[in-house]
Amino acid sequence: MSIRNYIILALIIGIIAQIPQLQPLLVWDRQAILNGEVWRILTGNITHTNWIHLAMNAGAFAIISFIFRAHFNSHHYSLLILSLSAIIGVGLFATQISWYAGFSGVLHGLFAWGAIRDIQTKTKGGWLLFFGLIVKISWEQCFGGSASSAELIGVQVATQAHLMGAISGVIIALITTPRNKA
Repeated sequence: MSIRNYIILALIIGIIAQIPQLQPLLVWDRQAILNGEVWRILTGNITHTNWIHLAMNAGAFAIISFIFRAHFNSHHYSLLILSLSAIIGVGLFATQISWYAGFSGVLHGLFAWGAIRDIQTKTKGGWLLFFGLIVKISWEQCFGGSASSAELIGVQVATQAHLMGAISGVIIALITTPRNKA
């Protein structure tokens, strides 16, 4: 599957997850998961608080996927996204978060994974991208998420999910074999 088709498919899934009758059944909800609705561990990552939130994450997903396209095929990228979603979905139990919707934790994981892949394959700019991510995550952990982003998405930015995603992306990149650059 081409990167363009992959991004279109991901966007369609995100749009379907925003259907008002479905979205409340898919968000990450601590109590609902503890009551047996375990699918929310994964599906909380494909839901969003509003259409602006979806558009922001879809745009970031397209950019990240384009930047790091040399490092994946659609099968491995799907496994990476599912792995990051599961790790973040379970990891949120270690936080005070009771409700979560959004793809930003996964996006941070994909970016970290891609930056490490760039470093491993000696792609120009890999270290700069990784350093920029470290600065962003550190800033968020010290000072919180962007107030303007919170205003747009209607909830506080889940900086814990960003941190979990970034750390998970680094670990996954370090324990898996890089794809040879074409």
